[in-house]
Amino acid sequence: MKPPDPTVVDNAGVHSWSGTIDPLRAAATNAHLRFATIDLAKAKDRAALFAELDAALKLPEHFGHNFDALADVFEDRDWLGRHGIVLALVHATTYKRDHPTEWETLEEIFREASEFWKERHAGFWVFVA
Repeated sequence: MKPPDPTVVDNAGVHSWSGTIDPLRAAATNAHLRFATIDLAKAKDRAALFAELDAALKLPEHFGHNFDALADVFEDRDWLGRHGIVLALVHATTYKRDHPTEWETLEEIFREASEFWKERHAGFWVFVA
């Protein structure tokens, strides 16, 4: 599967993904975007979800491990950087099934962050595998 061109900011958002994440990593590298893999295999509850996000994304020390704080961080240029980011959430199926309300909230935060950065001409891409 070939990923969308990450330099086309208008197409950024939350996307389903199947296959390996290598093409995503390569596309991000070629576009000079940060790339992070968030492995949700061990995320059995909200605390573990935030721990995985924090570890994979190297969130700021002041990150409060809640959805409001996550939304704030995702709109912080100091954290995001100048060009944007590509996130690959792997092993997400179980968390989505076991925690549907929290998953909806997380996806909404990703969508809002993507829209926020589109207005600032930076890509915020999320691929869910």
